[in-house]
Amino acid sequence: MSLSLPADPPRARSLTGVVPQMSAALEGRSDWFAPATSAVVFVIDGLGAHNLAARSGHARFLAQSGTKRDAARTVFPSTTASALTSLLTGTLPGAHGIVGYRARIPGTDDVVNQLRGWDTDGLPREWQRSTPLATSLDRPFFAVSKREYAGTGFTAATLEGAEFHGSDDLTERVVTAARLAADNPGSLVYLYAPELDGIGHRRGWESDEWLVALEKMDAAARSFAGALSRGTGAVVTADHGMVDVPRHRQILLGEDDELLQDVRLIGGEPRMLHLYAEPGGADGVLARWRAAESSRSWVCSRDELIESGLVGTVSAEVRERIGDVVVAARGGVVYYDDRLDDKQSQKMIGQHGSLTDEERVVPLLRLGAFA
Repeated sequence: MSLSLPADPPRARSLTGVVPQMSAALEGRSDWFAPATSAVVFVIDGLGAHNLAARSGHARFLAQSGTKRDAARTVFPSTTASALTSLLTGTLPGAHGIVGYRARIPGTDDVVNQLRGWDTDGLPREWQRSTPLATSLDRPFFAVSKREYAGTGFTAATLEGAEFHGSDDLTERVVTAARLAADNPGSLVYLYAPELDGIGHRRGWESDEWLVALEKMDAAARSFAGALSRGTGAVVTADHGMVDVPRHRQILLGEDDELLQDVRLIGGEPRMLHLYAEPGGADGVLARWRAAESSRSWVCSRDELIESGLVGTVSAEVRERIGDVVVAARGGVVYYDDRLDDKQSQKMIGQHGSLTDEERVVPLLRLGAFA
């Protein structure tokens, strides 16, 4: 059976290009942005272009700040750990090695969390294999985020070389980012807002709670734009979009489920599974999942994913982190290993990680000198 994974449009702008192009704009040579004296990338976690367009009445400032072409494509998997690493290194997951939310340590039965694994699972710093742009661009680089992320392993792995400024207040964060850019000509500033994503996971992006959070984010973006000094360019973007999956659309994989035959370990996340097979079992796992799930998910082998180019050139050290079989939800479904005692994750409504436009197309809105 042949497989066709969705290819990115030839001229699509990738999230990996955002920070390098901002840096180039500071030297007047960007293909994307006008010249600027300093630049800020404002990442609103979980705000896909589809989500913003559908709720534009609740985010009038953000909705009016761009055109239809003001969009980029995040990486695959469309999950925070992979996407933020790509944004902050300028490389695709095949190079930096963060190939999803959870992945297997090659040669072991350990499946580790790639967002928190440095602090909980003992991942070494070199697990993330690309040099952060905060180091390689050789210019002042600041990170403005919530205080809880200061000193975490993920922060160290993606923002090595950046000066961290922490605040739990969103308004304070945007003002701080604008001030740092104004006070440090030639600098790049990374401004991160995770609040919308957290509410989306718990309540869904179509919930009233998400709308309230979006309105607050829109007000913060308006304040941010007003605080930018003359000459500072800014981009508002996201790491991924979000789809809502109600409980009745969950696919629960139980103890005697045929789909788990020869599956040794499961990684990834509910909309993008890495299936690690028992020795000699990969072909059977692929055949069973294709027969059962290809109508609502893309099901491919590791080699097929690598050959597609979606994760970029995959280094030898990263290859075995990818599942023998990869399952990316195409319809409005998620997959859970119901054998696990901890069912907490099954309460999530907002989901992401797969290849749909709702998950992968993100805003690329220009403010200040970039407008």
